[in-house]
Amino acid sequence: MIRPPRSDFWQVGVVPAPITTFLDPAVQPGEVTWLPNPGPWRYLADPFGVQRGKTTHIFVESFDYRTKHGVIEHHELGPDLAWRDWSTVLAGPHHLSYPYLIEHAGETFMVPECHRANEVALYRADNFPRRWVKETVLLHGVPASEASFLQHEGRWWMFFTVVGPQARDQRELHVAYADQLTGPWQLHAANPIVSDRIGARPGGTPFVDGDGLVVLPVQDCSRTYGGGIRFLKFMLLSPEAIVARRIGPALTGELFSATHPDGCHTLSRCGGLTLVDTKRVAHAWSRHWVNLQRNLSRPPIPVAS
Repeated sequence: MIRPPRSDFWQVGVVPAPITTFLDPAVQPGEVTWLPNPGPWRYLADPFGVQRGKTTHIFVESFDYRTKHGVIEHHELGPDLAWRDWSTVLAGPHHLSYPYLIEHAGETFMVPECHRANEVALYRADNFPRRWVKETVLLHGVPASEASFLQHEGRWWMFFTVVGPQARDQRELHVAYADQLTGPWQLHAANPIVSDRIGARPGGTPFVDGDGLVVLPVQDCSRTYGGGIRFLKFMLLSPEAIVARRIGPALTGELFSATHPDGCHTLSRCGGLTLVDTKRVAHAWSRHWVNLQRNLSRPPIPVAS
């Protein structure tokens, strides 16, 4: 039986609980506040945020199937988590996603995923939250995805995956380290430190647990891309050696949403709140029409005479 084409649609929500709450496998997230539906053939995913006073600033990937292109949007929520406004804050010739935020030395930085540029680039907020300037390139010549950062015990750590054949980005976790955020960054000699689909691709903000150990949210892609979030706990994290183990069951979409139960691939800290995204899988013949319109709108490829 021929099925209609598949499309994944993600939604972004705010959970009124700190990220460490989810280390308890019996946790119930409570009432989730969802960002508005962006409209037909679009979705929002990869949320990262900061709180400034009584305002919550959330940055997301905004994807449109009609262009098959992602940009970074900013969404503003008031003190009661009521949605106020949105705007596109970063766009370019390459697809952008996973706008990881870093607050350091009185500045706010963003590292959006852009593996097609073959680099990991650091952007600085020139006029927060709407203007961002490219500060420097942290890794050159690496098609990295989902780069996630943590400053721990006087050293900066970067967790990322590498885009490549046979869904390499869903099954390998790589690590780099540096003395300063701006580098120079050193790739760890043990890379890839994890090689499996159950929990390798980063999926949110790493944090330090009650035992003083680093915990990284990772995606469970064993069943489907972004099928759930697991935790990877680092028993040893040093430039010489890394020892990590998975803890707890996967957090899946149905834990947070009845309408988007088919996946969960970001869990990020935003002050005392946690940001999450969940997925709905749709099958519709109209996806063929969307693809056709996109292909017809592309400029013709020049032919050499």
